Amino acid sequence: MKKKIYQVEEKVPSGLFIPLSIQHTFAMFGASVLVPLILNIDAGIVLLMNGIGTLLFIVITKGKAPAYLGSSFAFLAPATAVIAKSGIEYASGAFVVVGLLGCILAYIIFKYGTDWIDIVLPPAAMGAVVALIGFELATATVHGGTIGANLMTDTRTSVDIIVFAVTIATAVIGSVAFKGFLSTITILIAIIVGYITAAILGTVDFTPVLQANLFTFPKFSAPRFNVQSILTMLPVLLVITSEHISHQVVTSNIIGKDLLKDPGLHRSIFADNFSTALSGLVGGVPTTTYGENIGVMAITGVYSVQVIRGAAIISILMAFVGPLAAFITTIPGNVIGGVTFLLYGMIGTSGIRLLVDQRVDYSKVTNLILTSIVFVTGLSGLAINFMGVELKGMVLASVFAVAISLIFYIMKSLNIINE
Repeated sequence: MKKKIYQVEEKVPSGLFIPLSIQHTFAMFGASVLVPLILNIDAGIVLLMNGIGTLLFIVITKGKAPAYLGSSFAFLAPATAVIAKSGIEYASGAFVVVGLLGCILAYIIFKYGTDWIDIVLPPAAMGAVVALIGFELATATVHGGTIGANLMTDTRTSVDIIVFAVTIATAVIGSVAFKGFLSTITILIAIIVGYITAAILGTVDFTPVLQANLFTFPKFSAPRFNVQSILTMLPVLLVITSEHISHQVVTSNIIGKDLLKDPGLHRSIFADNFSTALSGLVGGVPTTTYGENIGVMAITGVYSVQVIRGAAIISILMAFVGPLAAFITTIPGNVIGGVTFLLYGMIGTSGIRLLVDQRVDYSKVTNLILTSIVFVTGLSGLAINFMGVELKGMVLASVFAVAISLIFYIMKSLNIINE
């Protein structure tokens, strides 16, 4: 019996809506709140703007692109530098400018189309970059932190390993064995089972829930602008553009629709960047389409934007209801790590699937070189500092992929390459 697939514009049964929305929220929450924690920004305003940004994205893309907008990690390095030198308000101003420039880029794409994508990121490069989205995040699943387990530190215990193992085992077995209703909430079930296991073994601290105020209010702040902060943040535009295109490509492969054509890359890039600019205006962090969302869709077969809309509404509610947000923070990293262990792997294999589906011919040395360079650059730990921004992992691999692809394109046009 095949798993029920809920398509992008399809509504899920009323009994499934709430659990599926909660499942999505849990999967996105860890990474979303980690960014404001690192930058010392109020998590409430970030949860609010993630939810609003996601709702705007759905409207702008006409409900045809199933994406959840969470806090962007691409801005962390330059934002940290700007905050240390000038303060958070100037980082917010730079977020606004980068977001607006991204909106201008969306207009250029609308005007001139997307044919250039096959030139700067041909399938041999795109598939490898997409795979890196998952593979680069793999270490986060076993290292200590808000979005990972505590399995690679000196403080790990047998309880940490047990909770992680129970969570991942539930997710894996559920993904292949659950049927009907249960097959659509596999991730939620894994989180619940992992959470109960952790509670029984005494590793869940309920103090934050007991001490939380019933109602909270996000801390808004206004941006300020200076040229130096903006220039420091500007290179991230290339990073988030490559990331966005990669996310849209892999999502297209999963749902079986070409999102670059319908609703169009110009719409999705505009929505993503407009959300970033809007978030920066009120003191939030930049937003981006989330790999965790892609992983959940790949495992559960639930592509419905109705469910993503529900997750966005829950995120907004968490910005105002203290105990609700506090409860989710009590979920141990070993539980989140167990779930993302599978989610990130699914994203990585989606990139490999892209290479297979596009029938990339590796008898051609250009394809072989492109994929090889992307993987080695992304996985080797190589890092380059450019205008105050550290480029590494998938980001640096994307830059190399674009540069090499352009060189090969020019060489082919001049008949220098023989294949």
